[in-house]
Amino acid sequence: RDKVYNGQELRYGNIRTWRVHSGHSADAHLVWGLARRAAGPFESTFFFPIALLSTPSSYSTQQTETMVKRKHESNGTDANVPVKKTAKSQAEVHANFGDKLFDTDVVTKYREDYAQSGPYLHTVVSGLINDSLLRSVRREIIDNVHFTPKETDIYKIHQSGDLANLSGLDPSALKLLPSLLTLRDSLYSAEFRAWVSEVSGAGPLSGKKTDMAVNVYAPGCHLLCHDDVIGTRRVSYILYLTDPDKPWQANWGGALRLYPTEEKTDSDGKKVRVPHYDFTKVIPPAWNQLSFFTVQPGQSFHDVEEVLKRKEGESEDDGGRIRMAISGWFHIPQEGEQGFEPGLEEKLAERSSLQQLQSKNDEFDLPHEQWIDYDEDTNKAEDAEEEEVEFDEKDMDFLIQYMTPQYLTPDTVEELSELFAEESSLQLANFLSKKFSARLRKDIELHDGKTEPATNGWATATPPHKHRYRFKHADRAAADTSSAYDELLNKFLPSLAFRKWLGLATGLTLAKSSILARRFRKSLDYTLATGYNKPEAQLEYCLNVTPSKGWGADEEEEEGEEEAADPAIYQAGNEEDDGILFSNPANWNTLSVVLRDRGVLRFVKYVSESAKGDRWDVIGAVEVIDDDDEDDEEDGADE
Repeated sequence: RDKVYNGQELRYGNIRTWRVHSGHSADAHLVWGLARRAAGPFESTFFFPIALLSTPSSYSTQQTETMVKRKHESNGTDANVPVKKTAKSQAEVHANFGDKLFDTDVVTKYREDYAQSGPYLHTVVSGLINDSLLRSVRREIIDNVHFTPKETDIYKIHQSGDLANLSGLDPSALKLLPSLLTLRDSLYSAEFRAWVSEVSGAGPLSGKKTDMAVNVYAPGCHLLCHDDVIGTRRVSYILYLTDPDKPWQANWGGALRLYPTEEKTDSDGKKVRVPHYDFTKVIPPAWNQLSFFTVQPGQSFHDVEEVLKRKEGESEDDGGRIRMAISGWFHIPQEGEQGFEPGLEEKLAERSSLQQLQSKNDEFDLPHEQWIDYDEDTNKAEDAEEEEVEFDEKDMDFLIQYMTPQYLTPDTVEELSELFAEESSLQLANFLSKKFSARLRKDIELHDGKTEPATNGWATATPPHKHRYRFKHADRAAADTSSAYDELLNKFLPSLAFRKWLGLATGLTLAKSSILARRFRKSLDYTLATGYNKPEAQLEYCLNVTPSKGWGADEEEEEGEEEAADPAIYQAGNEEDDGILFSNPANWNTLSVVLRDRGVLRFVKYVSESAKGDRWDVIGAVEVIDDDDEDDEEDGADE
């Protein structure tokens, strides 16, 4: 994911536009580039100015503010003079924290709890900051800090600018945030860094390299599973600023959830840690509560539960369910600081790179592709000059049991082939016949939103930092096709007749295929962006059979339900062509077909708790035979 994203509703582009808060020109815009170096919303995320754009008639030089809303005019002080940090006495620093936090017995208790914690080392500290100070911080943030909505495959949040740069603000802006500045300096003070180091046993922490931001999770916001391993991070923390007068309720969501890992030995004999698909530790938000853990490659996996919308009948006295928190990291000491180790940063980078390589190893991933090799005898024509058995009346009789007859007429198939040659994609509504789709819908609705029995052949996709959903492989040998769903999965889609029709509709020569039924449960499931790295293109299809309504822009939705839609998205994987190539929202009885080239990313967005039901689909991957290569081989044989 070392590429440039735009930080808007989706991450398809390399620049975005922010309106400038300025008294000079309402039309001025500042164009920023957003670089993000890994999964997770906060890892090495930074903005850099590209250009200042104004009205077409002129360019103007204007003072801009990247984080703080301007509320007052300059007081006449020199804005170019940086604000210097002033040293605080130990007593002054301690006064900014909760009572007795630095007492020896308190430190000992937290250290012991930390050492015994699971699924990996962490702790929770209640009442960390002086209450009046933190209330003042919260008010300053609400009144003065600008938040940017951000949404990608892995998260949906509202985030401030980097609070590490507070000291660089001009005095007129900085005077709006005195308590926030005090809090930042207190968290990175020598006294508190020593406290965190003592409790965690993580080693010395940097006071020079600060790394923090305010994150707001409104209803519908979430952060999916990741391990925070980037660069020189040593300890990750979250300080909650939820409404102090309306205690956060666990049933509102927004909890920090920790995932256990299991050590496994790969085929090369190397030990790797694989996260379990489900979390085992849940830490709900609470006012003035700090959670922190040591960043450990391949082990410190966590997510943030979706903040849930208020349901009908629930109390409206919930403050809007705004999960506000300051999130950040303590880094290893930098050069010139006590505890600095020459070469440690390079070692950590190497370890991080190794972990990334191990995480790309799919040996322990589920599901594995299971390819269906069609019997060669049934593929070969009696006439040796023909490459493949022609589509015949027997195939038609079979397919008409399942497909809408219109898609089987020669004229329609020819039109589809021409369209696919131009677009490299197809989207066919009402693909299944009325009779069969009615049976299928009744079948799926019996299970939608319910837990399947453990013996019905469904399993959970893992690991969660790549994907999570329920799946079932196609099985042509399955004896039981009594249900319409099993008939679809095990009889119709794996058939040679369907593969023939698909070849005619796309104009491609097709070989083996892999077929997988998927169910994305609401408030649980997703896939993160994955690339396709084979040199040859692959044909992929998705038969969407989601029975519930209210998904995507093509159906009537209640106001505010748009985020419930979870489109399957194909996105260009290179910076020069960074855009959505194809989007497939959940719907009923639609077949989408895409020719996927090397480098194209694919993901299914997290299914929100506010969705009307689960997302159901059946996906297929089909090997494409390059006819030019076959012709070359035949020419060589003739010679």
